[in-house]
Amino acid sequence: MAAFIPAGSPIEQLAADLGPNGLPYALPIHPNLVHFTIGLFVIAIAFDIAGALYPVEKRVFRFLALPVTRGGFHDVGWYNLLACAIVTFFTVAAGFYEMLLAVPLPGVTSSIGLQSMETMLVHGVGGVVILLVIVAMTVWRGYQRFVWRRDMGRQVQWLYLLVGLGLFLVIGLHGTLGAELAAEFGVHITADQLLAAGADLKEALP
Repeated sequence: MAAFIPAGSPIEQLAADLGPNGLPYALPIHPNLVHFTIGLFVIAIAFDIAGALYPVEKRVFRFLALPVTRGGFHDVGWYNLLACAIVTFFTVAAGFYEMLLAVPLPGVTSSIGLQSMETMLVHGVGGVVILLVIVAMTVWRGYQRFVWRRDMGRQVQWLYLLVGLGLFLVIGLHGTLGAELAAEFGVHITADQLLAAGADLKEALP
């Protein structure tokens, strides 16, 4: 039975396929998907706010001869939120995969007093919570669009918009933890990992 037990940890078995940034590819995927998620969510809420305030804005649009409609604003809000909910599943999945391969710099404490493992755990759990909130908001938005406010000009409730603005703040604070993993703990940062290994950057980097 012992013959079937791997000699090293899973990360050690993958070591030959990992680059100096600790990943099997040159650039981390998670940070790029994070910005995609944020962009889609911000556009979704911003356009729904524009649609909700359309009676105030329509004189300006007419003066500028812009052919916009209230329904058009709400269409953009709905489809961007739907895309955000789908993309965020991949964002979180990529984050957990890259977190499993993370090798933080030793002996470092973040600016808010957290160690690397604490930061990764809070960031990981927070990412799942934000995903669930975005999915719940998408369902909520769908009911407003297709059931509750289907025949109304303003397609969204004010409470929905307030929750969206509140989530802006939460995502910003949560993103700070991700930034600290890279900037302070050197997670998947090629130069930091090479320096920690004692390499000469002039020789190691192309």
